[in-house]
Amino acid sequence: MPSITIRNVPEETRNELAARAAGSGRSLQEYLRGELINMASKPDRATWVKQVEERVKRDGIHVSAETILAWRDADRR
Repeated sequence: MPSITIRNVPEETRNELAARAAGSGRSLQEYLRGELINMASKPDRATWVKQVEERVKRDGIHVSAETILAWRDADRR
């Protein structure tokens, strides 16, 4: 399996990640490996936006901001 090395990580960032790893009962390496696998399993923001734009163009779906906010607020009750 390939390895990845990341240099010049700020100490505060490393410490926060190590704390998150410890909080989940994993080593820093195990924690970061899981996070990378999770990140790679989803499209990045630009790809997601492009997919949504293509779906809207293809299907002609348009939902107003007011409707979206109403749906969001309905779930909070």
